[in-house]
Amino acid sequence: MKEEQIKKLKKIASKEHRSIAEIIRQAVNNFMAIKADVDFEERRKRAIAAAGRFHSKASDLSLSHDKYLAEAFKK
Repeated sequence: MKEEQIKKLKKIASKEHRSIAEIIRQAVNNFMAIKADVDFEERRKRAIAAAGRFHSKASDLSLSHDKYLAEAFKK
């Protein structure tokens, strides 16, 4: 582990009143969840379940989504 990583871990641990080991375990769990092999059918089910669950007040979202994303990331 690099010195800079250790410094950052110590800072996070202190700020959150947690041990470095606990933070590393959580990071590993998050990494494994992201990298978990999910088959195509499961991804399809998740996408269908997510469709329509979020709403926007913008009536032109399907046409102007790039503009809205650019505005959101400028913040």
